[in-house]
Amino acid sequence: MKQRCPWPGTDPLYVKYHDTEWGVPLHDDRKLFEFLLLDGFQAGLSWITILKKRANYRSAFDQFEPEKIAAYDLRKVNTLLSNKGIVRNKLKIEAAVLNARSFLAVQREFESFDDYIWQFTNGKSIKNAWRTLAEIPAQTKASAAMSDDLKKRGFKFVGPTICYAFMQAAGMVNDHLVDCFRYNEV
Repeated sequence: MKQRCPWPGTDPLYVKYHDTEWGVPLHDDRKLFEFLLLDGFQAGLSWITILKKRANYRSAFDQFEPEKIAAYDLRKVNTLLSNKGIVRNKLKIEAAVLNARSFLAVQREFESFDDYIWQFTNGKSIKNAWRTLAEIPAQTKASAAMSDDLKKRGFKFVGPTICYAFMQAAGMVNDHLVDCFRYNEV
């Protein structure tokens, strides 16, 4: 049996996410946008809660097309608030709309969100060497710098802890434990 990080437990969805997505360096703007929004929706919740609703989020939020989300009006926000397939938090839904607008502004300024966001790790994945989950920080100087800059650009639900979770998911940092089979694969 493969040795993996203990956090996904035995939940098949969580294990698949760990084994195929988490920590893989991501350079696709739409996927980066999806991860950023989903990590914002995770605030105060467990990641598995959001992961189980991911397909519903994709459907409800137009496959995470930032141009479409940026154009959402009050009617669409109210529709989302009645969608039982997602976390129905008005502040988070409104933040998703604001974040889409800010995301598009970053794309215009930097040509891609990828170019912008990876500057916080100097364009490369940081490979950590943690042996236990207790060693993994909730935030770092890089995630705090990312958070500060995103907030200055109008993003919401992008605190340093959310930004670090985003960095882990998007492979900007490799926080697989050293004895996990994915550690050297990503």
